[in-house]
Amino acid sequence: MALRITDDCSACGVCVDECDANHAISEGDPIYKIDPDKCTECKDVATGPKCQPVCPVEAIQKP
Repeated sequence: MALRITDDCSACGVCVDECDANHAISEGDPIYKIDPDKCTECKDVATGPKCQPVCPVEAIQKP
């Protein structure tokens, strides 16, 4: 199941570079968004989601 970015997002953009495998995170208006068709939570690429730990406001959550 894909992760989602909540309204708590501060639009800092730090998560975008972490999603280098699937490019599932893009700039939205006014906050970033995750394309659920591309997000795999970094399965087979990392030990877990790479974007979640770098989010300074913990806005990346499971639905």
